[in-house]
Amino acid sequence: MPVYPDAAALAASERALTERSPLVPLCEVTALRARLARVAAGAAFLVQGGDCAESFAEFSPEKVRRDEQLLLGIGSLIASAGPSVVHVARAAGQFAKPRSATMESEAGISLPSYRGDAVNGRAFTSASRAPEPERLIEAYEQARATLTLLGAYRLAERSRDMVYASHEALLLHYEQALTRQDPETGLHWAGSGHMVWIGERTRAIGGAHVEYARGIANPIGLKCGPTMAADELLRLIDLLDPDNEAGRLVLIGRFGAAQAGSALPSLMQATRRAGRRAIWSIDPMHGNGSVVRGVKTRNLTDILTETRTFFEVAAAEGVHAGGIHLEMTGSDVTECLGGQACGGESELGRRYLSHCDPRLNPPQALEVAIAVASLVGRAAERRSDAA
Repeated sequence: MPVYPDAAALAASERALTERSPLVPLCEVTALRARLARVAAGAAFLVQGGDCAESFAEFSPEKVRRDEQLLLGIGSLIASAGPSVVHVARAAGQFAKPRSATMESEAGISLPSYRGDAVNGRAFTSASRAPEPERLIEAYEQARATLTLLGAYRLAERSRDMVYASHEALLLHYEQALTRQDPETGLHWAGSGHMVWIGERTRAIGGAHVEYARGIANPIGLKCGPTMAADELLRLIDLLDPDNEAGRLVLIGRFGAAQAGSALPSLMQATRRAGRRAIWSIDPMHGNGSVVRGVKTRNLTDILTETRTFFEVAAAEGVHAGGIHLEMTGSDVTECLGGQACGGESELGRRYLSHCDPRLNPPQALEVAIAVASLVGRAAERRSDAA
C-alpha cells in the first residue's frame, strides 16, 4: 500500500469515489460466479489475461479493441477443444502493482519505485514518484471508459461472449470507496470490477487484503506461489470460501517452470482431499522472469513448460485444470523472448512498451493458446476413457 503524503487529499478522493456509481452491477458479478461454477464442475475453462499494468497515456478505443480481440481469439482456440470458455480481462482496474523494491536508483539517485499509474508516475523525478490520490479518480474514469467500450463491442457483434473485468485488489482506498451493499440481499460487492484477486505479497492471513476479500460477494482469485504451504492454503480457503461455493474462489498458481512440478502437487492434493471446490488456474508468467542485457523479460519456452506441468500435475492428482492467466497485449510488442515474433535477444528493445513486466504479443499468446487447446483436449479424452 502506498503512503500518501497528503491525508486530506486522499480523503477527498475517497469521498469522490464513494459518490460515484459502481463500475459493475451485482447482477453481472453474480452471472460471472454462475459461469465460474461450471468451470469448478469441470465443464468450462477460464481464460484470464491482459496488461501487466494499464496506462493512462496509452489508453485508446483501438487498444481496448485489440486486447479484447486477442482474449476472445485465445478463448476461441481453446473452445475448439470442447469446453465452453469464460473470458475475464485484466482490464478496467489493473492500474497498480506491488513492487519487490520500494526504491529505484539511477545515476546514484534513489527515488520511490513506480507503483502504477493509479499511484504515481513513471518519470524519474521526485515530483512524479510521489503518490497522488487524485490518480485514483483518473483510474476510475478510465476503467469506466474501458467497460463502456467492451459493452459496445459486444453489442456490435451479438454473438460475442461477455468479457468480464478483473484486477488485483491492491489499493484498498480505491476498493473500499467503490464497495456497495445490495439493499435486497444485504450482500456487499466490489463495484470496481467483476473479479478481483489477492497477490503473492498481500495474501497474509489476518492481513487487510484478505480481510477485505472475505466480505465481498465477487469471485476472488488467490495467487499461490512456491513459498505457500498446504496448511496455509487451506486456512486461506477457509477464510475466503467458508461455504465451499463453486465459482467463488480461483487458485492461480505462479511457481515458475523450474518449481511447478515440485510445489504444485502437495497443494492440489490438499484441496482435493479437503473436498474444496475452488478452481485451479495457472499463471505461467510471474515465476519465469529474467533479465537479459539489462531488460526484464520472460521466455516463451518456460511459459509453455509451466503450463504443460500444470496440466500434468492436475491429471495426476485428479484435479480439473480449469484456467490460464496471462500477461499479454494485442499490440505489437517485443517484451518476451521466443516464437517468430521475437526470436532473438537483439529484438527485445525494438518495441518494449510495458510499464512494468513483459507481456506476450499476439503471436506468442496464440501459441500458448494452441498448446492449451491441445492439453485441454487430452484431458477431456482421459476423462472420457475413465468414464
